[in-house]
Amino acid sequence: MSSLRRDCISLILKYLQEENFTETAHSLERQSGIFFNLNYVEELVMNGEWEEAEMYLSGFTKLEDNKFSTKIFFEIRKQKYLETLDRPLYMKVGLIFARNERLNAVEILMNDLKVFSRYNNDLFKEMALLITLDDFRKHKSLGKYGDTLSARASILREIKKAIGANPVFVGKMELPATDTAALRSLANEDA
Repeated sequence: MSSLRRDCISLILKYLQEENFTETAHSLERQSGIFFNLNYVEELVMNGEWEEAEMYLSGFTKLEDNKFSTKIFFEIRKQKYLETLDRPLYMKVGLIFARNERLNAVEILMNDLKVFSRYNNDLFKEMALLITLDDFRKHKSLGKYGDTLSARASILREIKKAIGANPVFVGKMELPATDTAALRSLANEDA
């Protein structure tokens, strides 16, 4: 990407942030790949917005890029799986029972986590066995799992470590210093 193009995108990102067009800014961050907003990822993880977190991250890295990227995606998908297992088997919605959460967990296991079996098949098998437990906390490795927010904070620490060590994010954690005055004066002329 040319320096001029990078500077233009940086100016637009700063303007969008200043004007509180946050969704548009995050979309441009992801699409351009020039600025990685760690605060946004923190927010997504703590709110359990797993699909959005993966979509945002996919603008910067792919699961197969390196071991750090693999770790990031694994932690997100594992937490999504555990939270699904932690929900009641059936949730009553009015007079209708919602879909069995175990079926949702199986879908996550097969669609999202199976890809990791090539890295550690034994771990994948252990994760599959969790479906058979009434409470996955009975598994020796998950006895200290705790509540959802604590677990999210814990995986967030792991994700931040992996992001910090990941060469894909080098130079993308801060917006380049640019002056938005020129862009603001253009925007104000049109108003």
